[in-house]
Amino acid sequence: MSENRKLPNRSLIVSIAIPLLVGGVASFFTRAGVDEFEAIAQPPFAPPEWLFPVVWAILYVLMGVAAHRIWLRRDSDKTAAKALRLYALQLFFNFIWSFLFFNQKNYIGAFVWLVFLWALILLTIDAFYKIDKRAAYLMIPYALWVTFAGYLNLGIALLNK
Repeated sequence: MSENRKLPNRSLIVSIAIPLLVGGVASFFTRAGVDEFEAIAQPPFAPPEWLFPVVWAILYVLMGVAAHRIWLRRDSDKTAAKALRLYALQLFFNFIWSFLFFNQKNYIGAFVWLVFLWALILLTIDAFYKIDKRAAYLMIPYALWVTFAGYLNLGIALLNK
């Protein structure tokens, strides 16, 4: 296998590892709050607890693949760097949300933060779309899940005043 063929594979692994690591670190530091989460009132259509890590793992892989596609275009498209900065910013907002929601139990604050996260995801999708449509499409399940998470977050805020 040529050296050129190996480099994209390494960068793909790193691109997937970054969101998985961000999610894993957030999960590790919020695990006590996650355990307490099962005891609070949930809105209708709240999924079973086991589904959250499964969905997030899939979403993080899709996000990593999307970011990798943009990373590969960074030399040929001058907007790729800006798109990747938006991606990193939304990943940071994703990380902080866990602490607001699970550790601080600031459900209203977490919901407001999630609205900003959602807007950043949409901006990231738009930026990705202008560079690589497939990368943008890979981010759509994430946007949909965060929309659903917003419903759950607001429902929990209202039910657990």
